[in-house]
Amino acid sequence: MLGLLLKLVLLIIILRALSRLVAGIMDGMRTPRDKSPSAVPLARDPVCGTFVVPSRALSGGAGGDIRFFCSEKCRRAYEAKPR
Repeated sequence: MLGLLLKLVLLIIILRALSRLVAGIMDGMRTPRDKSPSAVPLARDPVCGTFVVPSRALSGGAGGDIRFFCSEKCRRAYEAKPR
């Protein structure tokens, strides 16, 4: 009786592992458009090239020429640069 119970528990564990494996493979095969959009658009700092999240970055410029900066140092360097 104990041997049958152990075999049943082992079978359940193996089936659960196989189902999770198949679910992981199916999830990995999905194209990015099938997944929820969690990517945030980034802007590149024109001075040092660091990518920043626009909502958290420092900004500078006028009109339609708004630039995003990772630090005050980069913003000052950009504003001091002759154009």
